[in-house]
Amino acid sequence: MIGYLSAIACLAIGWSPVQKPAFSFEGKGYFKRYSTSTMTEYTPTGEENLKTWTEMLTVNRYPDAGTGDGLAARANSVLEIYKANGAMVVRTDSMPRTASKPAEHLIVVLFPKPEFIEAAFARFVIADGKGRSIVYSHRIYGKKAGDAMSAWLRKNGERCEKSLMKFVGA
Repeated sequence: MIGYLSAIACLAIGWSPVQKPAFSFEGKGYFKRYSTSTMTEYTPTGEENLKTWTEMLTVNRYPDAGTGDGLAARANSVLEIYKANGAMVVRTDSMPRTASKPAEHLIVVLFPKPEFIEAAFARFVIADGKGRSIVYSHRIYGKKAGDAMSAWLRKNGERCEKSLMKFVGA
């Protein structure tokens, strides 16, 4: 009963409890914004509007891709989907499996659109016996965003890729 009264009191005075981020990435807390049965999107504080975000981390779950071959097939399929949607491939890489870790795959692409350009860093991993991709995306808005994105990638691309390859939090 006390919990309900506290919640009502908070609403009455216009205060809401502080939501904790789902995880941190590169020193920023990320909050769940949208979810389906196989995909969840997260953005940092101040980027609640999914039409105007600049940073997003998306987790895609592939329950049918729990083997090395299955994960590789899924990564290749996603790469083809990216290309079919106008992506410019910046780089791809595969890290072979080791005794302690399954193989992983990386895809880095740019999506140039008339109103923005988006850089997407997609890491494909097996976690808990199931495939998943963790995609860090950065957008720059404007009709001439290409130069700004080139500068952003020179300054931040390698760091973002390394951070993503170490990330275990989603």
